[in-house]
Amino acid sequence: MNKPLENPAREKIKPFKLTIAGEERTFDIDEPDLPDWVKERELTAGGFPYDEKMDRDDYEKQLETLQIELVKLQAWMQKSGARVMALFEGRDAAGKGGTIARIRTYLNPRNARNVALPKPTETERGQWYFQRYVTHFPTSGELVTFDRSWYNRGGVEPVMGFCTPEQHEQFLNEAPDFERAIVNDGIHFFKFWLNIGQETQLERFHDRRHSALKYWKFSPMDVAGIQKWDAYSRARDTMLERTHSAHAPWTVVRANDKRRARLAVIRRILLAIAYDGRDLDAIGPEDQLIIGTGPGFLD
Repeated sequence: MNKPLENPAREKIKPFKLTIAGEERTFDIDEPDLPDWVKERELTAGGFPYDEKMDRDDYEKQLETLQIELVKLQAWMQKSGARVMALFEGRDAAGKGGTIARIRTYLNPRNARNVALPKPTETERGQWYFQRYVTHFPTSGELVTFDRSWYNRGGVEPVMGFCTPEQHEQFLNEAPDFERAIVNDGIHFFKFWLNIGQETQLERFHDRRHSALKYWKFSPMDVAGIQKWDAYSRARDTMLERTHSAHAPWTVVRANDKRRARLAVIRRILLAIAYDGRDLDAIGPEDQLIIGTGPGFLD
């Protein structure tokens, strides 16, 4: 009789030490209960401006209204041939996939694609760095989201040692010019950085670790990344400073509360494109405590 496959979420991970707000902590992700020092700050970590999550009913009502506007945007794109491309970056568990999913929920999937590329093949590693991403750019009437993008070379790769310092520097020099070509070709181009606090990330990883449905989202790379928080912060800061530009600005979203973050991202897209039938009253104003432009909004 075959032995049942073991659930990878049950493979033991040793406790590890973290320095949070200048204090050394030990975090055991296999413990079923979150430690109090995480619970107390899982929402407000990193200076998040709200003490409570957005009310679910209010969120769902606003989300539906914005999704109706997204459907109108797509209809206009089909008529006009407009192209829209949005990159979603942020630490692991920042909420990129969930935000993209809410954007695409009611859109025609034939004209709204999401791109989440695996690690490059041997052939791709021998190409110009940006080449494998270009093949996924939108055609006429199409909206394309990237769940991580060429900005892997701005954060994950240098922190984890997957590229050389010279390759990292070359990327930072070339990205603004590469993006200028995208914008000059007429693509509506967005770059979103979803920013979360350290305790927020720990809470989300703990949730994945103990979920029978989401454990596959938690990987050895996540364990390594948890312990490189400060290194990722430095890489993020450098990346945003060097690649934020007038033609391709970074939009920073404070994303400890996934509900507010999702609404803020959709609103920014809708407010930036003057599509037929746009209802500005329905879209509503931006929450300037949640969304802002450029690296200065990280503070």
